[in-house]
Amino acid sequence: MNIQFTAEKLEKVKEIIARYPEGKQKSALIPVLHLAQGEFGGWLDVPVMDYVAGLLQLNPIEVYEVATFYTMFNMKPVGKYVLEVCQTGPCMICGSDQIIEHIKNKLGIKAGETTPDGLFTLKPAECLGACGYAPMMQLGKYYKEHLTIEKVDAILDELRAAATN
Repeated sequence: MNIQFTAEKLEKVKEIIARYPEGKQKSALIPVLHLAQGEFGGWLDVPVMDYVAGLLQLNPIEVYEVATFYTMFNMKPVGKYVLEVCQTGPCMICGSDQIIEHIKNKLGIKAGETTPDGLFTLKPAECLGACGYAPMMQLGKYYKEHLTIEKVDAILDELRAAATN
């Protein structure tokens, strides 16, 4: 597999690198990893991370350390919809454990797994910064807040219907 950004994405990478002082291209790592994840199938495998390391003139381990630390980066293939349910204190007190259990049972998967149809991945997350709206989950770039079992069921039904259209 030839791993290479399109010309348009390479220009974007150059633009990101140019935001930082000379010799500080490592500062561009997180935004470039986001581009790579979006461009290469929604996850970062080793060849993709090695490619990013080459672009930024970094040692591959420097990229691996960052990519594996942050939960926003996927280290294996994920479903079309990634359900990132917050599991830290405020969300847990408000019922995130029950929400996670319900999703596991409804979809027949464990945390970190993807449904056989490739639609859903359940990914428990650390604080997503919306404690006042607990329990909550991130779905792509959207937050789903004040979750209940009924709201979760409606969200899953809506996503399943959207995927079949």
